This record gives sequence, C-alpha cells and structure tokens, in this order.
Amino acid sequence: MLPPDFSFVHVAAVLLVVLCWFTYGPLLSFLGHGSLNSRLELVRRQWVRAMTRRQAKPFDAVLIGHIIHSVAFFGSATLIVLAGVLTVLVSLENLHRTLSNLHFISKISMELFALQYGFLTLVLTVCFFSFTYALRKLIYAIALMGALPDASEDKPVDEQLVNHAAKVMSEALKTFNSGIRGYYYAVAALFMFVSPWACIAATLIATMTLITRQIATPTSRAVNEYVKAVELQEQEGNRN
Repeated sequence: MLPPDFSFVHVAAVLLVVLCWFTYGPLLSFLGHGSLNSRLELVRRQWVRAMTRRQAKPFDAVLIGHIIHSVAFFGSATLIVLAGVLTVLVSLENLHRTLSNLHFISKISMELFALQYGFLTLVLTVCFFSFTYALRKLIYAIALMGALPDASEDKPVDEQLVNHAAKVMSEALKTFNSGIRGYYYAVAALFMFVSPWACIAATLIATMTLITRQIATPTSRAVNEYVKAVELQEQEGNRN
C-alpha cells in the first residue's frame, strides 16, 4: 500500500526524471542537433583509420588508457557513493527525523521518505551499471582496434573493420555519458526531499543545462566545426 501522502505530483516528478534522462538523445535529435558524442563518432572513425597508418602507436595507447581510467574512476566513485547511501539505510529513521526539523524540507511520512530515498538509490545504481557496462564495451573496442592490421599505400585497411571498431568505441562512450548525465538527475532526485515540485524544477534545469552545453557553448560550436571539416575531407577523399 502506498503512503497516504503519496500523490500524482510525486509520480510526475519521478517520470520526468526518467524521461529526461533516457530520452535525452532523441530530444536533441528532435531539436535538430545530435549530441556531441554522436557527432564525434565520425571523428573516432578518422582516429581509428589514422591509427592503422601509424607504425608506432604510443599516442593512441595513452588516449585509450585515459578513457579507460576515467570510466573506471567514475565506476569506483559511484560504488563508494552507493555504499554510503546504503549504509544510511540502517539509520534511515534518524535521518528522516533530522531532515523533518529543517524548514525548507517538506513534512512527509516515514514511508514516503523511504520511497524517495529508494528512488535516489536507484538513480545512483543505474549510473554505476552504466559505467561498468561502458567499461565492458571499451574492452570490446580495444580488442577490435588491436586486431586491426597496419595499413599501407598499396593495401589500405578494410573500411568496414574501421567502422565497426569506431562504432563500438562510440557506443561505449555513449553509455559512459549516460552515467555522467545520471549524476545531474541524481541531484534532481535529491530535491524530491524538498518537494516534488522542486524535483520537477531541478530536472528541467538540469536538462536545459545539458542541452545548452551540447548546442550553445564555444566548445560545442568548435566540435561541430571540426566535424564539418572531417565530413568535407571524407567527401573529397571519396570523390578522388
């Protein structure tokens, strides 16, 4: 049975967090802008193609290692956060009593407080699984890139092999970015303790912040111009 102070607004707040988080990519496409990660898939294909032409690949190894360490760091950090969150479950009633004394926290039943806390834990858990899945995809990508033969002027590498390796790398980073976005929505879920309306407002602000960073910052504009230059270069190469 649901708590007596559970309302439709609570359901709307939870659904909004989930919808904004998992429809973020299609939303950007609807607005006419792909995410930077999807745009960078073309650049990664160029990277993998260039990798096959280099005899020595220490630079590529450093880049791949940096990506793996970043994903592993976020996975480990999220696991530590989850351990802390789950530890608080032992004294959840004391936490509810303490927060209820704060004037800006809405007075809710212990049952509803537990549900809200569970929702926050669920968001962080999904983030953790996103990071671990991204790490697993990166292992696949490394195997594909490591198996690519070296190219030569007489015998270029099969373009399908390059495309598949770059695609797996991009899919891994898309999963990683989904976990990163989850931290934004975990902050929004925290506002549920203030009120469901505060959670809705925080979710919309987080989503607009993410979209703005994708389409209206100097970094996003520079990336888009870079991708256009790569596309033009590929078109000219195909014509030749």
